[in-house]
Amino acid sequence: MSEISKVKSWKIFLPVFLGLLVIAYMFWKEFNPAAFSKIGVTWFSVFWIIVAFMCIAGRDLGYIARIKVLSEGQLSWRQAFRVIMLWEFTSAITPGSVGGTSVALMYVHKEGISLGKSSSIVMVTSLLDELYFVLAFPLVMFVAGVTELFEIKDSEGWSGGLFWLALIAYTIKLVWVLFMIYGLFVNPKRFSRMIYRLLQLPFLKKRKRRIARVVHDMESSSAELKNKKISFWLKAFLSTIVSWTSRYWVVNCLFLAFFTQGFDQFMVFARQLVMWLILLVSPTPGGSGIAEYMFDLYLGEYIDAEGLTGFTIVLVLLWRLITYYPYLIVGTVMVPKWISDNFVSRKK
Repeated sequence: MSEISKVKSWKIFLPVFLGLLVIAYMFWKEFNPAAFSKIGVTWFSVFWIIVAFMCIAGRDLGYIARIKVLSEGQLSWRQAFRVIMLWEFTSAITPGSVGGTSVALMYVHKEGISLGKSSSIVMVTSLLDELYFVLAFPLVMFVAGVTELFEIKDSEGWSGGLFWLALIAYTIKLVWVLFMIYGLFVNPKRFSRMIYRLLQLPFLKKRKRRIARVVHDMESSSAELKNKKISFWLKAFLSTIVSWTSRYWVVNCLFLAFFTQGFDQFMVFARQLVMWLILLVSPTPGGSGIAEYMFDLYLGEYIDAEGLTGFTIVLVLLWRLITYYPYLIVGTVMVPKWISDNFVSRKK
């Protein structure tokens, strides 16, 4: 029986509880009725909220298109949708540092894709996601400026702390991308021998089986990927850009929905990239709790500067309702049927 079939109810409710706990604390600490009286909900607001939902739909469509490209048409649109929804659900209930890739290979394989090709698809998906951050983070820092990007007013000690936290997260991703490029495209056999030697070290023994599996998957995927055309990689990476950029535009849309002030939309976008860079190494399921706190700390100051202290809470709740909780609901509906179709029925 698979890992996903052993998912307990508390693993679904824990991220919801953590997120709502932080939001409740924010309401208790920061609620300001005067701020709400200054905000008017108009048809203009409704329009931008609808656009925010369209952005999250664009994010999913980008992921679905990418996995169809990587499967080279072996997955139908329906199958691709099912894999992505299950994958997102798993990501939502596991720590950001783990994500849904630990069981993603099984999701793809159960759709009729060979084990070797499934491994290849999951590996490339991980590589492209990390590559997006590796390329985008330095570009955003260059355009926005380090001081402007990380400075948080009235939060002593956090500015430098966030910079170093983001830099550590970026370094981890950069090292991982370089390892994957070397292991997949440069010299997979030499890379495998090097890793197997490292696995003899005492402190790696507990993770030996998991690391060995990743290395084996990389070696088996290498031959599959080396002969792909440029168009294959362009389509896959373009889909990745559409997915991640659409995710960030959700918050930009929420700012446009409620504020007529001239917010620096690029800075709102850039700070989200930094937030997600940190959340992707978060120890909590789906970044719950940390995501809400980071939003309040890192983007809330723009709202506070307009004399609307307390309204950040509404944006945080809307943001998570649009970008996070739907995957928990969809996954809760889909997972039991998926387990029944792939394990219970076949076992019978």
